[in-house]
Amino acid sequence: MQITFLGTSSGVPTRSRNVSSLAVRLPQRSEVWLFDCGEGTQHQILSSDIKISQISRIFITHLHGDHIFGLMGLLASCGLAGNASRIDIYGPAGLNDYLAACSRYSQTHFSYPIKVHQSRPGVVYEDDEFIVKCGRLEHRVTAYGYRVEEKDRPGRFNVEKAAALGIPSGPLYGQLKRGETVTLSDGRQISGQELCGPTEPGRKMAYCTDTIFCEGAVQLAQDVDVLIHEATFSHQDAQLAIDRLHSTSTMAAQVALAAGVKHLIMTHFSPRYAPGNDIQLEDLRQEAQAIFPNTEMAYDFWTYEVERHRSTELESVGTRSDRP
Repeated sequence: MQITFLGTSSGVPTRSRNVSSLAVRLPQRSEVWLFDCGEGTQHQILSSDIKISQISRIFITHLHGDHIFGLMGLLASCGLAGNASRIDIYGPAGLNDYLAACSRYSQTHFSYPIKVHQSRPGVVYEDDEFIVKCGRLEHRVTAYGYRVEEKDRPGRFNVEKAAALGIPSGPLYGQLKRGETVTLSDGRQISGQELCGPTEPGRKMAYCTDTIFCEGAVQLAQDVDVLIHEATFSHQDAQLAIDRLHSTSTMAAQVALAAGVKHLIMTHFSPRYAPGNDIQLEDLRQEAQAIFPNTEMAYDFWTYEVERHRSTELESVGTRSDRP
């Protein structure tokens, strides 16, 4: 599970940060899931190693422009990029009407199927490998956070032990790998649990923006490997955060601490903290780390890989003047 940040600014883009979007790559199935799609997202994708043709699902947190203004253009480009399969889009009520109006007034017709699902608290998507849940956040409009859980996998199958027991290779191995009990031709019953190592826990991430500190974010982020949480304002500008229902760096850290997450990555920074100003992004990092030490700050084109039991960072594409 690889997370690439395509936009980490709030409200408006800056020279080094575009508005909100991130891509979750699932290499084992050649899919990309997109979370939010601010203006210019497809240009960011073209500057990354994300393939537009692999986008299969898009999750929208809320209908503010800096999170959706790039969606219609991206969907139009997906058809030209040869995306033959459908794209499923998840978001608040009104998202389908927005896309229908954009399509109608721009005379845009998609060459592939698009399905819009209205997000509601609970499970919004599930397959054999993943489950995606959403929960209400607290913002000026209806806003949702999303939690992606990879399902646990059986431990390593001990081929040597299976061979020593005289189990023939083939379909039986598949059943045993899944932990099932099989009956051999000689009548012996073998449990797959006896031949598999410890269960490998699935990886988990949560994405919470836009929101002020709320219990909904804490619940959504419980025990995840990585929490991606907005930190629009510095703690010194807490009143602005309260007035606009956004989070400060310390609020993001408090969510991470309360939820028991392993790693916090802050994003959605106000452009007011540009280099040379009285308060800079490094101040936000220090504020958060005073509460939750394992905190990083996202920047555009940074790729973060979530591994089982631990997390590692991959080198980003290009450099940025405000890179942490």
